Amino acid sequence: QVQPVESGGGLVQPGGSLRLSCAASNYIFGINIMVWYRQAPGKERQLVAGITRDGTTNYLDSVKSRFTISKDNAKDTVYQQMNSLEPDDTAVYYCNFRTMLYDNWGQGTQVTVSS
Repeated sequence: QVQPVESGGGLVQPGGSLRLSCAASNYIFGINIMVWYRQAPGKERQLVAGITRDGTTNYLDSVKSRFTISKDNAKDTVYQQMNSLEPDDTAVYYCNFRTMLYDNWGQGTQVTVSS
């Protein structure tokens, strides 16, 4: 198992944007899907977006028009562009690189949306 390293979180005002990235320090063979999750305090972890090996994407309904997931296969990196951020988007965001055998979780990065 490899722990991907996340970056790009921080404090942003409502309506602002952030770009998250998550990259593996070592090559992970056989990634089937790259997924972003988030978890707000006291709430269940929530799937936000995913992108498959062939580039198919899927989004949580509440973020569909605002978030964009993308990837760079050569760098084993997944990105999440987040626009028009809302206070309800405040959470710790985690990436997960899924293979047939393993889930490879990032450490999480805090996103706070507040005036």
